[in-house]
Amino acid sequence: MLGGLTGFNNNPGTDWGEKMLNTVASQSIRHLFSKSESVEVFVRCSPSNKLLQGSIDSFKMNGRGLVIRRQFPVEEMSFETDAVSIDFSSILSGKISLKQPTQAIAQVTLSETGINEAFQAELVTKRLQNLSSDSLSELSGGQPVSFNEVHIELENGNRIRLFAKAELPNHGTVPISMLMTLAVERRRRIAFQNPVFQSEAVPESLREISQSLANALAEVLNNMVDLDRFDLDGVTMRINRLETQGKKLLFSGYAQIEHFPKTG
Repeated sequence: MLGGLTGFNNNPGTDWGEKMLNTVASQSIRHLFSKSESVEVFVRCSPSNKLLQGSIDSFKMNGRGLVIRRQFPVEEMSFETDAVSIDFSSILSGKISLKQPTQAIAQVTLSETGINEAFQAELVTKRLQNLSSDSLSELSGGQPVSFNEVHIELENGNRIRLFAKAELPNHGTVPISMLMTLAVERRRRIAFQNPVFQSEAVPESLREISQSLANALAEVLNNMVDLDRFDLDGVTMRINRLETQGKKLLFSGYAQIEHFPKTG
């Protein structure tokens, strides 16, 4: 459930402003996500009468069980803004309009299960189908290659174990298994680095071609996971750091908020 707001004194005028801002902010934040198990909103404004001039000290959101664009599960997400300047008249019309963009510290937690669900999303699977490149053409005789059933296991040290299957003309289904290291490039792209082929998971007769396909898949993934493709409406996110912790992948960074969201 969407939480209340804190930081206001208890007088009738402030109560009215608090309830109004609570309702409008809750509706705006909810539209960020296709689904949400829990979203809590906290606004800090001291003294409280600054709200009438549209000045808020900070705005904080904590969410759990979120889904972005109907296909990308997020276990937890939180952000806290710098001071925010809003058009108070917009609140009266049921909207929140920023007078100027603001930045926020952001943290995101993905679960291993959620990441594997995301690999089944249409936006992801279609980028793994009917691929062609010089290296793949050599393996397939010039025919397109598709990768399916991508599955990852998170390990310590920002490592992942990745399994997949490739559909290759003249060879049929070829299993793939490799270890990789996750890293951040240009603060917006997730890089799959240092692939190490795991031969024991592949039949001996297919190991040579499986290793070549594994290297090709690593190259494809390196060019695929870019945050600019997943930006929320009005929100641009950048990553400072990522870390695996057990079966979770944690990101920390910042968000540039141009306007409050209109769509999820």
